[in-house]
Amino acid sequence: MTTTATIRMARESEPAPTTFLARLGAAFAMFRNGKSITGLAILGFFVLVAIFADVLAPYSPTKVDNTARFQPPSPEHWLGTTHIGEDVLSQVIHGTRGVIVVGFLAALIATIIAIVVGVISGYLKGWRSESLSALTNVFLVIPGLPLIIIVASMFESPPLVLIAAVLGITGWAWGARVLRAQTMSLRNRDFIQAARANGEPLARIIAVEMLPNLMALIAASFVGTVTAAILGLTTLSYIGVIPVDTYNWGTILNWASAQGAFRQNQWWWYLPPGLCIAAIGVALSLINFGIDEYVNPRLRSAGERARAMKKKGLDVNDAVTAVRAPSASVSTSKDTTA
Repeated sequence: MTTTATIRMARESEPAPTTFLARLGAAFAMFRNGKSITGLAILGFFVLVAIFADVLAPYSPTKVDNTARFQPPSPEHWLGTTHIGEDVLSQVIHGTRGVIVVGFLAALIATIIAIVVGVISGYLKGWRSESLSALTNVFLVIPGLPLIIIVASMFESPPLVLIAAVLGITGWAWGARVLRAQTMSLRNRDFIQAARANGEPLARIIAVEMLPNLMALIAASFVGTVTAAILGLTTLSYIGVIPVDTYNWGTILNWASAQGAFRQNQWWWYLPPGLCIAAIGVALSLINFGIDEYVNPRLRSAGERARAMKKKGLDVNDAVTAVRAPSASVSTSKDTTA
């Protein structure tokens, strides 16, 4: 019996998680690989900065110092100052709060709608399923950016909650389609059929039986929506659709562009918010890569094989597998026997 077959039989002989909490814990195993942990650490750093922005910021973001205009980084102002003497570091720290709030709130709204519409339309049959599928297709073709511009122009200073709501309402359709397809494949499984035969209500079948098996797709949809919402917010702020009194990294770039910081090479004004956008994008991408590695069996087996080779001291990139030479004791014993 080969080693692969032995491992496969051992996995099949392991008792499957039976309780809801056990299945939920197994579903979140996607965040236990190195990529997801690194991405979560970077994202957690920005979340902490957003929460404790008032404590971490050395100055008020609107404090004007006429004697410190266009100053490069110094011990008093670690990231320099703006054209009117505002501290750039304080603006970046306070701008993190707006980015995190809009990103997570929009993703939460979009994910809830995607779960409700996608799972229900995938589980049900007939005209109800087709109606929800048609609704999803309609929202797929609705242009989100022009709609946000129209909504923002109706308010003098649109709140971040409204911007997040519009981003969430226009960004749930892709996740709903993926969840619908996966739910349609789950509804004919044995455990779903057994729950239906026992007379369990629809809400319990979806919440207890289906959602733990869909957690990887839900997490991937949530992460993707956070990325899209953050990029949408910073883009709208940079082009001036969102008023400049709403602090986020996009408005900082808008102010820097308007005052000629790009032309005058005042890098301390536009580079820090740009790096923050790139860093949070890398964090979300790492989390998404970790989820893909967990969901895709080929990627997961390749990652496990690479980690096993590293533990044995082998180079993963070697095209030829290293073969260990026979030990001296073995050759000596053979000579003695001869």
